[in-house]
Amino acid sequence: MNIQAEKLELVRMILDTDNPRILSLVRRIFTSAKSVDFWDSLSQLEKEEILKGIDEVENGETVNYEDFIKKHR
Repeated sequence: MNIQAEKLELVRMILDTDNPRILSLVRRIFTSAKSVDFWDSLSQLEKEEILKGIDEVENGETVNYEDFIKKHR
């Protein structure tokens, strides 16, 4: 199922329900998802590794994918 079809199915399910608990749970999911930045959920080590990777890319310290794969086949 593609993302648009999935969204439409969820909308249909929400419109069809009269259960206030379900609607409240859906609201909470969207509210909490908007307020949480994935970066805040990472450990300090994970953040450092990501920033190191960004620095390496910016400094041109990359390897061509095809060359990498050839070495590991």
